[in-house]
Amino acid sequence: MIYKLFTQNTKQLALLIDPDKHTAQSLRSIAKSAQKLGVDYIFVGGSLLTTDISECVNAIKKVFLGPVILFPGHATQVTQYADAILFLSLISGRNPEFLIGNHVIAAPAIKQAGLEVIPTGYILIESGKTTSVEYMSNTKPIPRSKPDIAIATAMAGEMLGLRALYIEAGSGADESVDVELIQKIKQTCTIPIIVGGGIQTTKQLQDIYTAGADIAVIGTVIEQQPELLASMVRCMQAM
Repeated sequence: MIYKLFTQNTKQLALLIDPDKHTAQSLRSIAKSAQKLGVDYIFVGGSLLTTDISECVNAIKKVFLGPVILFPGHATQVTQYADAILFLSLISGRNPEFLIGNHVIAAPAIKQAGLEVIPTGYILIESGKTTSVEYMSNTKPIPRSKPDIAIATAMAGEMLGLRALYIEAGSGADESVDVELIQKIKQTCTIPIIVGGGIQTTKQLQDIYTAGADIAVIGTVIEQQPELLASMVRCMQAM
């Protein structure tokens, strides 16, 4: 799904939707905007999900015709109505539940749902504050001052056979991932690089793409300022 555009060196944009942060009306509105403006994917998930994920995905797919991909924060965040799942392994942490434990629990449901599985190495970078993913996963992010650890972690993920790398500072982060780190990971890895967390302006988005991100993920800023989505899409299309 993501690999065709990647092999064509086409930049991609994903909108991350946390169902708990939307009403039925706002969910439909933002999905409709994503379809109209040309967002490539909608990712669905959250660290703490109390909303029915199947209802959320179905509501999105009524108006958004592109792929809806699960971005699970827990093994229970699986639904047959999505198109694919980022099978996330938190390789920057050392909590076995997020390296393999939750995957074992979720695997039968994913198999039964018939979802496309995208094995993805999840690398959390220090953002300047404690993020939801850090707290919920009980793991420490890689310090911003230690890029060598992040680069080696990315390399190890690819060597283990993971098919994408998701590098982020966490939802609503104060600081996005450093562009120099993205550049260095891009130079050493050959699989798609997904970057999210803390992207608040088109300038940041442009810099992240220029540094080597193949897919950028925006979420919190669009929840707060939905009018920015159009300029973010134009920035992606101009790359």
